[in-house]
Amino acid sequence: MSAPEVQIPAGTLRGRGLPDGCAAFLGVPYAAPPVGALRYAEPQEAAAWDGTRDATAFGPPAPQPERTLAGLDTRSFMGPRWTGEDPQLTLNVWTPAADGPHPVMVWMHGGAFVAGSPAAPCYDGAAFARDGIVLVTVTYRLGAEGFLALDGGVTNAGIRDQLAALQWVQREIAAFGGDTGNVTAFGQSAGAMTLGALLASPVSRGLVHRAALQSGGQNVILSAEQGARVAAAVAGHLGVEPTADAFRAVPIADVIAAQAKVLPGTVDLQTDSDADPAFGMLQLLPVRDGDVVPHDPLAAVSGRAGSDVPLLIGDTTEEGNLYVAGSPDVDLAHAVPLTRSLFRDPIAALADAHRASGAPTFVYEFAWPSGALGGRLGAAHAVELPFVFDTLDAPGLRGDAALLGDAGGPPELAARMHGAWVAFARGGDPGWPADAAEVFA
Repeated sequence: MSAPEVQIPAGTLRGRGLPDGCAAFLGVPYAAPPVGALRYAEPQEAAAWDGTRDATAFGPPAPQPERTLAGLDTRSFMGPRWTGEDPQLTLNVWTPAADGPHPVMVWMHGGAFVAGSPAAPCYDGAAFARDGIVLVTVTYRLGAEGFLALDGGVTNAGIRDQLAALQWVQREIAAFGGDTGNVTAFGQSAGAMTLGALLASPVSRGLVHRAALQSGGQNVILSAEQGARVAAAVAGHLGVEPTADAFRAVPIADVIAAQAKVLPGTVDLQTDSDADPAFGMLQLLPVRDGDVVPHDPLAAVSGRAGSDVPLLIGDTTEEGNLYVAGSPDVDLAHAVPLTRSLFRDPIAALADAHRASGAPTFVYEFAWPSGALGGRLGAAHAVELPFVFDTLDAPGLRGDAALLGDAGGPPELAARMHGAWVAFARGGDPGWPADAAEVFA
């Protein structure tokens, strides 16, 4: 069988054939590599290519530090390590076998704004393609390269990358069988939080027709003053001024090393007018710039921003367990305030504001307890991911130190949750009333 090919204005792509006649096109450039003068700058149009471009392998992950989470193997949901490659802004497309137009879903991965990759095994899009969805997953700038507010540079470069990817979808996805008038953006954790900000911003109008936010609201955003403090801290470790020009003169690997020294809680983010939005957990965060991130996203939603976008939103029952379950000497009760303050309360506030604007708003809770880490992981942050993608058999998900534990997850729950996301993308109704919360357990 010949390899699938797609023609777009930049050139021809040769992808990978999948079972059931579906196809995958991986490592597709949606913007120029953010290197040299394009660091800390708006994403620019990708260059065209001659001949046929191989699209059978993922692009590299965004530059990021080595990541660890006590006791837990994160590769299945965080993806491969960064090994020093130059950054690339690429996306990946899975397409159904039948002719379109098909609903489109665009995924923004999580990772605390500093880590993660769409190449993580549990983000494989084959199940979405099997079920008639064109699935797009996106690489975007992270950490200091994506979220540091530097003099002379753009704010929120990582979110601007996401916007560029959504704009690419509007221009190009029809060639893959996608419907440009039916695009659902969905994300988890940091990916959900960036989408929550975009939901409130006029820059996303016409690019997103539905949104699904998993374990993320609009709360983890810095003021300009707070962003300047974080930039000064990273610059101090490098011995340079906190300007885009100064940082462009520093190798990316050195910036990432300096970023890793700015540990959670080491920068005082309490100001006269703003509290620390992440309670000392995170510091390289989006900044309220009045452009891609409104000065008050929740107030914008309360004022009917995004009221034309149906919203699917929820959390896991024990979000905070992810951060303490691998430390046996730490009582899991310490995770409860984190679950509430960083996830549950802000998510509920966004859901209430969106519903009050008259927009269809569907709330869920994921309550299935993973048996990982001797049963301590439970229904933690990120455990729902392979259920949404219907990828329970993806490599690295089983084992006591893996996300789903030794026994793995129940296929019937994955079919139900994945089916709800597919139904929402198709017609805006995941299968339960907007005035009730659905529990997945």
